[in-house]
Amino acid sequence: MKNEKQISRKQMIEKLASITKPHYEHRSYRIAQSLYGDPFWKEASIVGITLSNHPEVDTYQIIRKAWEEGKQVVIPKCLPKSREMVFRTLNQFDQLESVYSGLFEPIEAVTKEVTADEIDLLIVPGLAFTEAGYRLGFGGGYYDRYLTRYKGHTLTLAFQTQIVSELPLEGHDIPVQKIITDEKVLNMNE
Repeated sequence: MKNEKQISRKQMIEKLASITKPHYEHRSYRIAQSLYGDPFWKEASIVGITLSNHPEVDTYQIIRKAWEEGKQVVIPKCLPKSREMVFRTLNQFDQLESVYSGLFEPIEAVTKEVTADEIDLLIVPGLAFTEAGYRLGFGGGYYDRYLTRYKGHTLTLAFQTQIVSELPLEGHDIPVQKIITDEKVLNMNE
């Protein structure tokens, strides 16, 4: 199972790396525009989201839009010792620090923790997704563990090329409620 997931991750990373910058920008913009019209987004006051790393769908423009609309943005902080994750407020980009693997996380001294039950919408990252909402993450298991105690709305932003017919699933995998791609919206609740 672990090996299957590693192979799937590698293949998807290669596929995403082949997207040219203009196509990446255009598709990210289309996904963001679709998100802004979605009821989950419109109703949310507090939005949990990751800071994207290329070639993930660009979330920086989405974070700016959330601020413009008066939404509170919360981003994850990983706790490697416990393999847990918490979300902390982000009010401006200079509240970030570079941690491992070039990832950015909130600086604890200038941000505050927000509990899972305070977050209205959690935008869940991943590499590949099925049309049923299951995801292949990046291998840390942080979101899998977090989703077991999160009760709000979940959605994923993905390029259409990230939608696959099947993934190696495990018993603890939890699907998202909705996937917004550059071509369509897949709603698992309908």
